[in-house]
Amino acid sequence: MALKTFKPITPGQRFKSVNSFDDVTDNELVRSLVVPLKKSGGRNNTGRVTARRRGGGHKRLYRVIDFKRDKIDIPAKVAAIHYDPNRSAFIALLHYADGEKRYILAPMGIKVNDVIMSGDSPEIRVGNSMPLSKIPLGTTIHNIELKKGKGGQIARGAGSYAQLVAREGNYAQVKLPSGEVRMIRVECRATIGQVGNTDHMNISIGKAGRSRWMGKRPKVRGVAMNPVDHPMGGGEGKSSGGRHPCTPWGKPTKGYKTRKIKPSDVFIVKRRK
Repeated sequence: MALKTFKPITPGQRFKSVNSFDDVTDNELVRSLVVPLKKSGGRNNTGRVTARRRGGGHKRLYRVIDFKRDKIDIPAKVAAIHYDPNRSAFIALLHYADGEKRYILAPMGIKVNDVIMSGDSPEIRVGNSMPLSKIPLGTTIHNIELKKGKGGQIARGAGSYAQLVAREGNYAQVKLPSGEVRMIRVECRATIGQVGNTDHMNISIGKAGRSRWMGKRPKVRGVAMNPVDHPMGGGEGKSSGGRHPCTPWGKPTKGYKTRKIKPSDVFIVKRRK
């Protein structure tokens, strides 16, 4: 995996870097695994903006990803590695022995023509999926379930991984990408290996317009607004706000803890901070 940079023949190319897509082998979509994707522009069902700074962006089709990996003991051959505009990771197209096709997250090191499997006790190799009870301690894993049969919810972004650190009774202890150690039921499934496209975090957008292609709109600083628009607005000349950072509605931000007490707190062995 490598990044491609450009000669700065325009200002927007001076700091721009893009993925070289060396791992992507094919871009022809499987139409049975693609559905339309409707954009909300950050608006809720009444039409009000509830998530600011979203809108525009390039049209996309959603690739249906198999997070559950529930085709048990049926071998699958990796037919191609595809780019997915909806996520940071690449996706792998699997051709199962029974003729079905599915997309999964492409782990680092997986190649075309590799054979992988999901089961209760398959071989310990990259791309295979199995319950936490069957995975050796210390193994790097991704796409981890929190509830049996719900599908993977943890460690799905490019380059992310977790580590199985302990197992006791009905629970396994997993160290998450944030550093948090959490207890998960041993019957929950996980996939061996690390998610691919590890250089994604090093990409430099390069220009504002490229953010707009992604559907990200500009962010205006509160201190640059008028007092009617923001608690930190106004003042003679350029001001520094004069108070602790806050939202337009006066709620503290930057360090203000907002997490409520949840029933799942009992499963957290070690906090990320």
